[in-house]
Amino acid sequence: MNNIGLNSDSYFTQHTFLQTHLDNARSPILRQYLRIAMRWRYVILGAVAVCFLIGLIATLLTTPQYTASSTIEISRESDKVTDFQGVEREASIADQEFYQTQYGLLKSRALSERVATQLQLAESLSFFEMFDIKSSDAAFKLENGRYPASGRAIRQRIAGDILRKHLSINPTRMSRLVEINFTSPDPNFSAQVTNRWAVNFIQTNLERKVQATSYGRNLLQSQLTQLKKRLDESQRQLVNYASSARIINLPAQSGNGQSSSERSIVVDDLAALNAALAQATAGRIEAQARYQQNGRAGASAEALSNSAINSLRQRRAELAAEYRRLMTQFEPGYPAAQAIQVQITQLDRSIASEEGRVTSSLQADYRRTQEQEQALQAKVEQLKGDYLDLRRRSIQYNIYQQEVDTNQALYDGLLQRFKEIGIAGGVGVNNISIVDPAQAPRAPSSPKLLINLAIAILAGLGIGAALAFGLEQIDEGITDPAEAKRELGLPLLGSIPKIDEEPKDILLDRKSDLVDAYLTVQTNLAFSTEHGVPRSFSVTSTRPSEGKSTTCLALATTLARGGKRIILIDGDMRNPSIHHLGGVQHDRGLSNYLTGEDNIDSLTFPMADLGFTAMSAGPLPPNAAELLTSNRLSQLIAQLLESYDHVIIDSPPVMGLADAPLIAAKVEGVVYAVESHGIRTGLVKEALGRLITANVRIIGSVLTKFDAKKAHYGYGYGYEYGYRYGRKVEPDAA
Repeated sequence: MNNIGLNSDSYFTQHTFLQTHLDNARSPILRQYLRIAMRWRYVILGAVAVCFLIGLIATLLTTPQYTASSTIEISRESDKVTDFQGVEREASIADQEFYQTQYGLLKSRALSERVATQLQLAESLSFFEMFDIKSSDAAFKLENGRYPASGRAIRQRIAGDILRKHLSINPTRMSRLVEINFTSPDPNFSAQVTNRWAVNFIQTNLERKVQATSYGRNLLQSQLTQLKKRLDESQRQLVNYASSARIINLPAQSGNGQSSSERSIVVDDLAALNAALAQATAGRIEAQARYQQNGRAGASAEALSNSAINSLRQRRAELAAEYRRLMTQFEPGYPAAQAIQVQITQLDRSIASEEGRVTSSLQADYRRTQEQEQALQAKVEQLKGDYLDLRRRSIQYNIYQQEVDTNQALYDGLLQRFKEIGIAGGVGVNNISIVDPAQAPRAPSSPKLLINLAIAILAGLGIGAALAFGLEQIDEGITDPAEAKRELGLPLLGSIPKIDEEPKDILLDRKSDLVDAYLTVQTNLAFSTEHGVPRSFSVTSTRPSEGKSTTCLALATTLARGGKRIILIDGDMRNPSIHHLGGVQHDRGLSNYLTGEDNIDSLTFPMADLGFTAMSAGPLPPNAAELLTSNRLSQLIAQLLESYDHVIIDSPPVMGLADAPLIAAKVEGVVYAVESHGIRTGLVKEALGRLITANVRIIGSVLTKFDAKKAHYGYGYGYEYGYRYGRKVEPDAA
């Protein structure tokens, strides 16, 4: 008998579905994170508590620090003493560079040592003790309660480093304000250092400007002398070359009457001739158009507008009309008609003569305009040659002129700068001012209890989350029913609570949680086939001690109490256990039948207290797998189904043995027992893969030894079986 009542199409579909879920089943990522967090919530809470305590203790033990603040304004300097070339950078880039330079100067070593010198920190014992400076250097060895004078330079440098280390510069965004902050255990000292720092920064800025002004005056003086010589020399070269090359340029007048530039006489003449040539060309084109139009068929515009020609044409039209009237009555030879014809011929000659005269006039006008245009064209071409020659001679002239203009611009710029420096030479113009001087802080700036505790809590959450995810990666056990369905891709038949007593003793109590759980499994089994609970099925697991034998015992008990005839076969011939429950020996059982014995009744024994019949594994065979490969097990199941309603086989574990797939191939389906919190998911999937390879039907899984307290969120009520028989129900809860 092989998979009784199983349709081949549905069997293939079920295995395909199973394999797909084994490879692809995943829950939403947020749900996975929440599940992990709830599972390891105590680890996370412990990490948060430890970090909270550490943060609290560290905050309470930390020496209070006081921060004094002073605000200064730094204005952009616009004067450039050494801008000889007249080149300006973009304002945004220049401003950024300027302010970044000022911020660097504020934290310079020279400024810090200057402040330390004014405050006499190199000789102050309290200063070095305040910042816990302990050094074995000879500069810090006390002599008569004082530091030695020989180590003053070293102490000065160290004091400056201490000041810079505890100083912070915070520019205010989108403004010219800069905040100077200094932090120390003494509030008065913090305010003193901050104010000294601002004052000395202003003083050093003024000193740099004075030095720059003196240096700039001397430099500009020498530059002016050199540029004056160059300007005079370039002007002499320009005049001499213009005289030798006979280049005459007239000053051009601007709109206000002032000279703006120079212009050439040749250029002026060429411009005038070009204008006259344009007018002559326009007149020639117009005359040519009139002449060509007169030569076309039909009357020209001049002929049509001529009064004499129009009178002749009118007279001819009258005679032509009279001639047509006579032709309606007489022949062409009629005297009156002939006389009219003679008049018409004379009028045609007169009209042709007048039109010839008009044409001759148009032709003469055209030739005149053409000759005028040609004459102007010749003059323009001559002036172009003169202009090109002038341009060739003007190249060197322009070079000399550009040199004169450049030298003049440089000289004027330097002269103006020299005058500005001379005016402001003795005036200390400062672009830095103090907006708010520092005051002694009343409250410490650090440590801040609430902030430190918040950081500690966040750190604890981070550490706890890291630990939780690490433990989750290490722990591959199946922890709850949802995870079993998600990871294994099998229908979950039920979850069995963890018990501490003997299963047989608990099963005898029909109101126990264990019985309720297996009744749920039985109910789900009833929906697995068209005929209800499979008539033959085996129960197996990945490894020993996962609760498969208890599952077999419980299912046999619950089915028997439902009025079914049940036989339970101990198929684990390597490690039998059913005979212990029946109080018999396993000298006769399954192995006897598989080796050829046919008396089934002699191989079974009753489990009267639980209501079913059992068959032990029998004597241990040399090789159980060899016995299971024969058809004897199928024959046994077929014979037993004639007398019993259901055959349940307690199968060996899958891993490491071939027995379980061999038994599973002989029954209608397999119920797979999975130990909660005890078996790695990867190992279960590997075992299921072996069953799938053997082409057997896996009905579903049973999650055994389930502890709701170790499970994830959402299983506290449904899986603790708190609804018990005999429990008093409150009226409002019914």
